[in-house]
Amino acid sequence: MTGPARHLAPVPDPGAGAPARQWTIVLPPGIPLLNSNDKYPTVFARIARDELKASLRLLAHHAAKRQRIPRIDRAHILAVYQPPDNRRRDPANLYPSVKAVVDGIVDAGVLDDDSAAYLGGPDMRLGQLCHRGRLVLVITERPGAGGSLPRGTGAGNAHDTESGPR
Repeated sequence: MTGPARHLAPVPDPGAGAPARQWTIVLPPGIPLLNSNDKYPTVFARIARDELKASLRLLAHHAAKRQRIPRIDRAHILAVYQPPDNRRRDPANLYPSVKAVVDGIVDAGVLDDDSAAYLGGPDMRLGQLCHRGRLVLVITERPGAGGSLPRGTGAGNAHDTESGPR
């Protein structure tokens, strides 16, 4: 296994001089992960998928509890897949696994919900090689509450204008 990836260093909080609080959840190397490209043609395959999803969720729940990650109002999550080899990969295809892990973090009481009001991301990245491959989530506390986009961003949401929706 190689050393930690460069992008796992503390992320400075733009609103303060001190770095933001940050926690890392590392799933065990070699565990199966859900992939957006996987097909589930039979009921047995769908049952296996649902069991894997539940296992990932439970692993993340226990990891958050074991680390005693406190309840935080708002966070950003960076999901880094550290593959076992140098084959070409699309890390976004692992989103079903990351979603299950984020649900486990919410189950542990770290966040109230995984909606945009509480969570930025998860942002998917490809990391350094790791024997047997693994998924690493970096949770960074963000100040304030409310939606993920400020007013007037042009995102087409109800908060885009002073007068609200038309």
